[in-house]
Amino acid sequence: MAVRRIRQLGDPILRVRCGRVQDPTSAAARLVADDLRDTLRAAKRKYRMGRAMAAPQIGAPVRIVFVEVDKQRWAMVNPEIADVGSDDFQVWDDCFCFPNLLVRVTRAYQVSLTYQDLQGKMHTMELKEGMAELLQHEIDHLDGILAVDRASGLDPFALRKEWEKLHRASERYDPPKPREML
Repeated sequence: MAVRRIRQLGDPILRVRCGRVQDPTSAAARLVADDLRDTLRAAKRKYRMGRAMAAPQIGAPVRIVFVEVDKQRWAMVNPEIADVGSDDFQVWDDCFCFPNLLVRVTRAYQVSLTYQDLQGKMHTMELKEGMAELLQHEIDHLDGILAVDRASGLDPFALRKEWEKLHRASERYDPPKPREML
């Protein structure tokens, strides 16, 4: 288990279509999931954002995503979108691979997806709105697609700090500061 370096926009590993994990119960799959968990937690502390992370973001070209939403945490092995609803919506998307940039993207409002857990058991999830958007983003990572590739609408890019000033003054984004010695 380790905190790994998050790959940034321009890193070729982010453009690779990840291979399927043959044995979700393997020690190698568990190690990637554990490293995703540790890296996600560290990134959440640093950037004050994030609910999930895909394996290519830490340099592992395999189909594993780690999700941490509310107090629930789980690894998804070989996740695939099985069905997409007909309605879509636009949302400002952020990503650890370009943390100071927001991208307006169009996502399906509802998706159905399948995945295996680290014990090899198959699961199906029906997701709407925010969770649907989140998992579409992460599965895009597994396919070598970034949010910047899905930019849509007028002025689809915004610097996070400027966007926060305009749209959410009460929840302004301030880059984290080093802890002061007590």
